[in-house]
Amino acid sequence: MADTKQRYSIGLDYGTNSCRSVLVRLNDGAEIATRVFAYPTGTAGIVTDPREPHLARQHPRDYLDGLDAIVRGAIEDASGADENFSPDRVVGIGVDTTGSTPLPVNAGNVPLAMLPRFASNPAAMAWLWKDHTGHAEAAEITAAAADLRPEYLAKCGGTYSSEWFWSKILHLKRTSPDVFAAAASFVECCDFVPAALCGITDPSRVLRSVCAAGHKAMYSDSWGGLPDAGFLSKLDPALAGLRDRLYTKAVSSDMPAGTLCREWATRLGLREGITVAVGAFDAHMGAVGAGIAEGRLVKILGTSSCDMIVVNADRTLADIPGVCGIVKGSILPGQWAIEAGQSAVGDIFLWLVEHLTPERYGKTKDEKFAALQREAAGLAPGEHGLLALDWNNGNRTVLVDPLLTGLIMGQTLHTTAAEIFKALIEATAFGALTIIRRIGEYDVPVHEVTVCGGLASKSPMLLQVYADVLNMPLTVSRSDQTCALGAAIFGAVAAGRDAGGYASAEEAQKILCGRRGETFTPDSDRAAVYSQIYALYSELHDTFGTARESGSLRHVMKKLLELRSRTRA
Repeated sequence: MADTKQRYSIGLDYGTNSCRSVLVRLNDGAEIATRVFAYPTGTAGIVTDPREPHLARQHPRDYLDGLDAIVRGAIEDASGADENFSPDRVVGIGVDTTGSTPLPVNAGNVPLAMLPRFASNPAAMAWLWKDHTGHAEAAEITAAAADLRPEYLAKCGGTYSSEWFWSKILHLKRTSPDVFAAAASFVECCDFVPAALCGITDPSRVLRSVCAAGHKAMYSDSWGGLPDAGFLSKLDPALAGLRDRLYTKAVSSDMPAGTLCREWATRLGLREGITVAVGAFDAHMGAVGAGIAEGRLVKILGTSSCDMIVVNADRTLADIPGVCGIVKGSILPGQWAIEAGQSAVGDIFLWLVEHLTPERYGKTKDEKFAALQREAAGLAPGEHGLLALDWNNGNRTVLVDPLLTGLIMGQTLHTTAAEIFKALIEATAFGALTIIRRIGEYDVPVHEVTVCGGLASKSPMLLQVYADVLNMPLTVSRSDQTCALGAAIFGAVAAGRDAGGYASAEEAQKILCGRRGETFTPDSDRAAVYSQIYALYSELHDTFGTARESGSLRHVMKKLLELRSRTRA
């Protein structure tokens, strides 16, 4: 007999190349159904320009088409997978997206790219997180804030990034003034999708995410919200004029953005009036879905990485140079959230497979990955004699410099693709350790790491390298869809206990989150070797990434050869 008391929540995760849904049963955390929709516009869902390698845009039409596909598909699958499921038992919907991914909208909250005039204009599309075209503007914003409003920089690590909101808007204004003039406002993707579901047709009524505002748009309640008009005028008077058309208040994701409107309820096969939670960025929602708590850093491993940790808001927290932001409530309401990350992880491995891996490893990308992993797994730390810097897409934390590039040192005429693969994995692990050490220097200790994302489920070898380099245990989130799960959690929290949801995110985490049985424990011998290699990595990191005079690096190559000989012996 069906249990009529069962309740469900839907989480929607808008990623870099696709969007996906997860439909979660709220009494036990079972993930009943999931669907994926690959964005059809551009290359793997990204609009690029060969003349401008820093450009990365998405068409907002893909977001809405995907919404149809992933929700209707999940409902269809759930109806066959769970006898208790019925669409009218869904109590909440949550949304996470990439960010900062702002899009220009008209006065009706319609993305400009969905209007005939701008349909094929990349400037009118969503400016994807990985768009770095505003790197000059980011440097300009950093310099102006350092001179006029140093408090703005203190909460975002000391440097404003080209991946963030104001850099992109300022670059758009300068390079596409017609698009800027046509925009009534700019809305982050994580705010746009919930607003669309709620039928909100006025951008001034869109409830904005403190996650997006605080980490990417220099928003803080302590200085009255967004950067003041005087500061923005120093950058461009048009930005000061835009400020009043954006928002004055941003909130956390336990708040309802509204309720599901009739149009989308009919399209999706759900009941009208379901609570839709305020959105947030994928990594922040993923941290909640992975069970984030004080002392436990959550690392989302995908094309790039995001590192998240929370600290009780009752603590006085020092500003931490080089992180991507310290914002209250952007992960868990009532807690400080610290965001950091690396601009490329999986993308580096994909680059190796697509451009440098010979066919003897396989004909397809999957075959090559599998062969590289098998061969690399047999290499002990230091055996390949290589050392790499993981900056193929710039450095997000702690240097915050999109114009840094990758490096591989120690190659010989005998170096293999698998050896380079292992060195690149180690480099990303060294980058992760640099982040952990930086936040530890400011009295935020990390005792364990939980990983999630595509790489977490695909490469046990990579996770063991990370455990050895970090010299601390690694666990893996139970869910393969932690970002969507985190969104579903907030859908249930925004709905509230009376509607069949939860009173708080922490309460929901106890039921809906978990970790897989295997823990990756560091090996003391391997960790000791990696400690020596990390010291060399740190020298390269500081020499190429900072303005400090570091002297000769000749000894680095010699030390790598020494470690290689010792390991092989």
